[in-house]
Amino acid sequence: MSRLPPERGRPWRALCLGLLLGCAAMFSTLAAAAEVLDAEAPRVVALLEQGLAAELGIGLAKSPRMAIALYCDAGVIGSAEGFFRVGRVLAKGPVAVRNRALANAFFGLAARLGHDEALDHHDEAAGSAPLDDPCGNFEDSLAQEPFDLDGYLSALSPAKRKISDLIRRHAGRYEVDVRIALAVALAESNLNSQAVSPKNAQGVMQLIPETQDRFGVKKPFSPEANIRGGLAYLKWLKARFGGDWALVVAAYNSGEGMVEHYGGIPPFRETQHYVRRVLFFAGFAPPSDC
Repeated sequence: MSRLPPERGRPWRALCLGLLLGCAAMFSTLAAAAEVLDAEAPRVVALLEQGLAAELGIGLAKSPRMAIALYCDAGVIGSAEGFFRVGRVLAKGPVAVRNRALANAFFGLAARLGHDEALDHHDEAAGSAPLDDPCGNFEDSLAQEPFDLDGYLSALSPAKRKISDLIRRHAGRYEVDVRIALAVALAESNLNSQAVSPKNAQGVMQLIPETQDRFGVKKPFSPEANIRGGLAYLKWLKARFGGDWALVVAAYNSGEGMVEHYGGIPPFRETQHYVRRVLFFAGFAPPSDC
């Protein structure tokens, strides 16, 4: 059996070792992420999973800025892990996004929300940047880089891909843009048919019991029944708001009464971020008031 000369074998060994270490780091990150998700609400879980996909390049081109924006959205709706991950990317990510002082500020936010490890990552030598608006520096990131919806869906589990196929199959029958339907499902549960929120929203489209009753959903954890109910609600909202998808999505998040009361997207940070995120996933331009 022939062997590579030592001087030719070393680069290959180094390359293989580098690949193994890279895979080990990725699997370690994925394992740690899985442990955290059990305690989070479905919308937060969705954001953390989508942020991780952008951070590691799973179904998407690697984009630390997109990852930061998605993690920060999770933090805005109360996730200590979301703010912790923003700090982690700012501290250890690519040089183009590194900012130790800003990372420290996010580790501090995570610690105040109860993250046990956040202060262990604080770099005392770097100081801490002011944070008047935690996600303000990253909001434009979702407008600058397109979201590869098909690529992201293709990297999900077979069960979740089947759910996305159900949405594609039924969206047209309800006169709902398929991209909006998929984007809402991603924002609500990341296509998790068993998801239950702290407010008892259930299933893929996160329908609360009152909405289930309105649209005849008898089996909220049946993916098809839940999707049909969610699409029926989106169709109803589309008619109510004249086909304006930004208002439809805002109403799906905060209720049609709130959209009517404010005459547009309500001035709630969570709703504004939700609308921006859903339109981003769908490939639509964000409205000016988000």
